[in-house]
Amino acid sequence: MRKLTTLIDGLSFPEGPRWHNGRLFFSDMHAHKVMAVDLAGRIETICEVPGWPSGLGWLPDGRMLVVSMTDRRLLRLDRDGLKVAADLTKLASFHCNDMVVDAKGRAYVGNFGFDLYAQATPKLAEIVMVEPNGSARVVAGELGFPNGSVIAPDGRTLIVGESTRGRLTAFDIAADGSLSNRRVWAEIAPAVPDGIALDAESAIWAASPLTDEVIRVQEGGKVTERIKTANHAYACMLGGPDRCTLFVLTAADSDPGKCRSKPTGRIETTPVDVAGAGFP
Repeated sequence: MRKLTTLIDGLSFPEGPRWHNGRLFFSDMHAHKVMAVDLAGRIETICEVPGWPSGLGWLPDGRMLVVSMTDRRLLRLDRDGLKVAADLTKLASFHCNDMVVDAKGRAYVGNFGFDLYAQATPKLAEIVMVEPNGSARVVAGELGFPNGSVIAPDGRTLIVGESTRGRLTAFDIAADGSLSNRRVWAEIAPAVPDGIALDAESAIWAASPLTDEVIRVQEGGKVTERIKTANHAYACMLGGPDRCTLFVLTAADSDPGKCRSKPTGRIETTPVDVAGAGFP
């Protein structure tokens, strides 16, 4: 059993981890901040997002993209501050959430589909693709809370976690970014996939908040490792100099009010045997 070591704590609700330029970037969602931390635990606030930041990624020119959840916008961090890269209010069913950005700068954005925090009846949702020029369209629908997502190293396959269905779902990516050939990649219930990360053996690490663990799963559903967490595990990322450090983002609760009044969020780490691969 691998053991997790706390890198930083005292966060409201860490989400959307991405390893970039020698640091882990992440959204402290309910503190309304995008932050970065190095392996020594030194933290920097990158920007503030009043509409709750979530998924992160980068354009080929190095500018960062940030999902602004509650106003359903994709933001771009220019030298003079945040700009609206795309307005997704007419395309996303509810709060936007996690995102993966491919080598061409195309952003694939999921959303809740329903009011999770009000305990509304779950509804299916869609993935919206945003081109680098800001044009956007729905590329997949009828998904159960499309959440963490990854893209294979060759850029031809996208895998997304369907949180309310307890499974990972794969699509082929066409030359124009369209998604097709939808298929179940792995059924993992009772685990619930939130954030996910892909490794060089084509296995996926999936954070499961309802079962308080991170699992490594192969296509078809075989679980090869489980790491139990003291808090709920909401996201994970493979990073570090050799991409063999697993970062696990945890918190005691996801409720906005509770997270702000009593911050319990942590970023925890453990070394793993297989390096990260693909995007993010």
